[in-house]
Amino acid sequence: MREIVLDTETTGLDALRGDRLVEIGCVEIINRMPTGQVFHVYINPERDMPAEAFAVHGLSSEFLADKPLFHEVVEDFLAFIGDAPLVIHNASFDIGFINAELDRAKRAAIPRDRLVDTLLLARRKHPGVSNRLDDLCSRYAIDNSRRTKHGALLDAELLAEVYVDLVGARQSQLILTQETQEIRIGGGGDTPRRQRDVPLAPRVTDAEREAHRAFIATLGDKPIWTEFLAGS
Repeated sequence: MREIVLDTETTGLDALRGDRLVEIGCVEIINRMPTGQVFHVYINPERDMPAEAFAVHGLSSEFLADKPLFHEVVEDFLAFIGDAPLVIHNASFDIGFINAELDRAKRAAIPRDRLVDTLLLARRKHPGVSNRLDDLCSRYAIDNSRRTKHGALLDAELLAEVYVDLVGARQSQLILTQETQEIRIGGGGDTPRRQRDVPLAPRVTDAEREAHRAFIATLGDKPIWTEFLAGS
């Protein structure tokens, strides 16, 4: 199953009052394992950068001035996410900004039934405690030392690791690995093999068999491989 872990950075907290996207980071995972495929882009928000937002992510108006506008990258973004579920921490925040930008670009909004909100998953699994991304990294022993400031791609990469633990996929992978190692180390018999219900039809034709017999006949009465058979 293909999923996209997504994070954004913005100029503020309210997409309905003029705040804009400035960064999108996406990480592709298949069967809960990162594939190494990512989408990352900085975006010119066409407005100033408030000091409060700059303190969070460190992206200045000067840095973003020569970056593409959202409508210039929207096709690449939509192509990357495809129709996969979107795994987002506090999904209502990020999807609010993305859908506001999609509306400006005259593209269809992303429906909320595509969202997997890891904040809600974490609150169900760990009720009564803080479930910020940093807290979850600490809880699951995930190294987030590089996260001195927020960054969309780095946060998406960390969230991908957190998500695997939240849904118990890492434990399943470890159990499968352990069982495989026990089979190899124990050596107590052959590994069970699945049998086909209907055997495959032979691919060697009668003409090929006859040609092989004719070739063998040209080798004489004592072909070289009989020496190895005799010594075995």
